[in-house]
Amino acid sequence: MTEDWELERSDLVATLAHELRSPLTGVKGFVQAVLNRWDRLTDEQKKFMLSTALVDADRLSRLITEMLDVARLDTGRLQLHRRPTDPGPIAQRVVGSVSMTTSREITLEVADDLPEIDADPDKLAQVLTNLVDNGVRHGDGTVAVSLAAEEGYVRFRVEDGGDGIPDQVREHVFTKWWTGDKSMGTGLGLYVVGGLVDAHGGSIALDDRPGGGARIDVSWPVYAD
Repeated sequence: MTEDWELERSDLVATLAHELRSPLTGVKGFVQAVLNRWDRLTDEQKKFMLSTALVDADRLSRLITEMLDVARLDTGRLQLHRRPTDPGPIAQRVVGSVSMTTSREITLEVADDLPEIDADPDKLAQVLTNLVDNGVRHGDGTVAVSLAAEEGYVRFRVEDGGDGIPDQVREHVFTKWWTGDKSMGTGLGLYVVGGLVDAHGGSIALDDRPGGGARIDVSWPVYAD
């Protein structure tokens, strides 16, 4: 048991070091370039460099939040600040943010008159960010995000192209360290998604996308007065 724990801790440290290095290098590089060449850069160049540094800083912040939530989920110390939440604007913000980090097309369809859901808005944004980012990382073509009302729930659907997820590995998708066939990410994003959705009383379903690819549906409880 001790050896397994030590191995997991070593894996965690190695993964963190790898994942944090890239955005941190980006932030440092762009900020240094702006400082060293301030008088020679146009306003557009400055804006581009600082915007890129901000995207990398946001990624660092998400990684740190993810790691803290893993620890809290594992120890049962997760705290939620739940309140009536309009999911549409949060989904729009998430799609806009992730779109800034990729050349892949991400579409969003939000049904009219969605009910408010019972959610910690920050955790909802984290769940959607991880799902959309997962679609970008592991699929091909367009990532399609949609929100629709179901009886007692709002359904968040994220679909991507590609080969989909084989039946034999689906049970592992929301477990710790799962990264799929491509060695990208911490392998903790969907583990956190599963924990946060479960903590809110929701559920997750994984299926094939018609025409190829993967489909993840999250059913999130609506707010009850």
